[in-house]
Amino acid sequence: ADKVGLAADAAAAVAGDANVDRNLPASMGGEDFAFMLEQVPGAMIFAGNGPSAELHHPKYDFNDDLIPWGCSYWTTLVRQRLGNATA
Repeated sequence: ADKVGLAADAAAAVAGDANVDRNLPASMGGEDFAFMLEQVPGAMIFAGNGPSAELHHPKYDFNDDLIPWGCSYWTTLVRQRLGNATA
């Protein structure tokens, strides 16, 4: 649960708290990710791709406009976790 909070805090710093749902129900959408979580604690987030077919569907269309947001999310998460160690 604490890792979910860290992931949500980074997402809120990038997209604004009003755009982060901190109460999503558990999902089987990352069952393969669960194997990594057995070794390293973490959390899975959903980026909000917009109107498209579901992931793994032949008509799924990745929203390329999300790339800068995703990069900002990851750099924010690292900076929040490492603090001044990256400076």
